[in-house]
Amino acid sequence: MALRLGPHLMSLHSELLWEPVTRRVRATRAGTPVLDTTDAVLVWEPRRVVPVYAVPPGDLTAALEPCDPAPVPRELPPVLGPVNFGWHTTGGRSHDLVVGEERLPDTAFVPDDPDLGGRVVVEWAPFAWVEEAQPVTGHPHDPFKRLDLLESDRHVVVSLDGLVLADSRRAVVVHETHLPARWYLPAEDARLDLLDPSASRTTCAYKGDARYWSLPARDGRPGAEDVAWSYPDPLPEAERLRGLVCFYAERTDLRLDGEAVPRPVTPWSSPADQARS
Repeated sequence: MALRLGPHLMSLHSELLWEPVTRRVRATRAGTPVLDTTDAVLVWEPRRVVPVYAVPPGDLTAALEPCDPAPVPRELPPVLGPVNFGWHTTGGRSHDLVVGEERLPDTAFVPDDPDLGGRVVVEWAPFAWVEEAQPVTGHPHDPFKRLDLLESDRHVVVSLDGLVLADSRRAVVVHETHLPARWYLPAEDARLDLLDPSASRTTCAYKGDARYWSLPARDGRPGAEDVAWSYPDPLPEAERLRGLVCFYAERTDLRLDGEAVPRPVTPWSSPADQARS
């Protein structure tokens, strides 16, 4: 029987995964070196959809000091996005990293698995990272992930509880491995006048820093937080997204060429929807 590859690959997130890389990797903290290695591996702890780097302890210039691990919630969603990397889902030992006079609590982790050769998983967020001579944001790039940006003339309508939030035939659709298609629309084709800017900010390793909008409650209609986002200054490989707005298909109702698209279940779905998946 033929094996459908996407669900099979997603099923592997229940395992501890790793993959060697050949690039030089460096990290600093406020200009102070933290690590410099050509012997890093990418590590996906169970439930993780994005990797982090693990490096030989001898390639760390920061000091490792054992610490108590951060408590992990008893109820976790099936998959974890690029947040809360202090929650470890495999056996190992937690450490603080001491960079100069600064102690960074629980920012290093040594998995017990012998295949990793005692390498240290290093938290991404507190440090500035460089692969070869190229700065990298968000998290390491996944070598098994692809991002395609395609212009589309399909009729895209986004609504919520019957309220139309966007209507466009000028979309750029982003196909990203393991994620639903994302329909980015010109801002003038979206009802941004109905939305309020949100304080939320996120970073995508492939697209850049995102800002968000929420739908406020009004006229007896319930509101919804962070239903749309954009990349005001996208990374070079995602430049075509400049000036475009995307709505969460998990939190709004999407129609393509008149046909309703079922809401997908992803790490950005509600906890109730994830539990039902």
